[in-house]
Amino acid sequence: MLSVSDAEAIILNLVQPLDPQRDIEIIDLLAADRRIISTPVTSKLDFPHWDNSAMDGYAVRYEDVQQPTSLEIVEEIPAGYQPQSIVQPGQAARIFTGAVMPMGADTVVMQEKTRREDNLVFILAAPQPQEFVRHKGAFYQAGKQLLPRGVKLNPPEIAVLAAAQCAELSVYRRPRVAIFSSGDELVTPDKVLEPGQIVDSNQYALAALVKETGGEPLLLGIIQDNPDALREAIAYAITHADIVLSSGGVSVGDYDYIDQILESLGAEIHIQSVAISPGKPLTVATFPTPHSPLPTPQSPIFFGLPGNPVSALVTFWRFVQPAIRKLSGLAGGWEPEFLQVRSHHELKSNGKRETYIWGSLHLIDGVYEFHKAGGSHSSGNLINLAQTNALAVLPVGQTVISPQAEVQVLHLALG
Repeated sequence: MLSVSDAEAIILNLVQPLDPQRDIEIIDLLAADRRIISTPVTSKLDFPHWDNSAMDGYAVRYEDVQQPTSLEIVEEIPAGYQPQSIVQPGQAARIFTGAVMPMGADTVVMQEKTRREDNLVFILAAPQPQEFVRHKGAFYQAGKQLLPRGVKLNPPEIAVLAAAQCAELSVYRRPRVAIFSSGDELVTPDKVLEPGQIVDSNQYALAALVKETGGEPLLLGIIQDNPDALREAIAYAITHADIVLSSGGVSVGDYDYIDQILESLGAEIHIQSVAISPGKPLTVATFPTPHSPLPTPQSPIFFGLPGNPVSALVTFWRFVQPAIRKLSGLAGGWEPEFLQVRSHHELKSNGKRETYIWGSLHLIDGVYEFHKAGGSHSSGNLINLAQTNALAVLPVGQTVISPQAEVQVLHLALG
């Protein structure tokens, strides 16, 4: 049984990012939210595009205003207007924030330090040289790298690209993730439950998590505990997806067929169990690169997740999410984000496996606290998973964390 850190290292070593030459799409900027740039972006524009005023006031020659004086106003320059005059000695131009600086002027005196009478402006206090002037190219020079490859496009980056007139851009395609659940007892949410049946929640949760992580889910439904049906589903999945997620069928029961089917399909099984609770029965395998409709740059990776709903989600957050992030072309930050916070409750484990306790982070008096979810912490109880945004981690050998003591938590960046 592998440690959690060893399992993580094996998984991330198996994953190779998508190809920046082949695995790309050209998309409109309006469709670029949360996508990942596949080619470094440059702009033909300087930022600012021209010398401009950072303040409402008067554009002047610094040598004219080193002491209180009066100047003749020769022009008014609003934003979006091209100045028509050259500021001469003894002259000033009325100027507004963002407006182009007129030739001859090198400094802006803010209007609060002036007094105007008809066509004259009285400078009441000497400014600093070049004060309130934003110079052309001060923020960015045309032709330099604006954004590097591998950046996720959040609203600030999209604003930058819009300002740089990048109406279209090259991004990595979304990793394609096939998902199926296995088990004769499973039914879809629209069915009337018969005795012994269970609604398949895993497929819905995993599809949502894949989308949230930037992947494209391919839903294969519920596969019965039948070796032929499972083999057919897996064979299809590995030729149509970069990553395959199954839930259930990876333990040691009489109807757990997944591992033997993987071997029959030529898979190399790298992981079969991990010292984590919940989530011990985790299978990770790779296949020879198939002839696929996708331009797959690597062997497809199979994750056989446990069937219990909490175990399926915890193993996704801990192992699958980092793999999708790395595959997606993200330049860095694939690994889970851990924080050191204060525990509001007492937390317990048996100390035999690295234990993850679900709950939520709350800001209390300026300090983050972890609040354990109420109710049973059985791996089959998904009800108290609602509003989970963090998992407290108790390492192997630690059986208790006292209230108000520090605890490491895996922060789940949701939404």
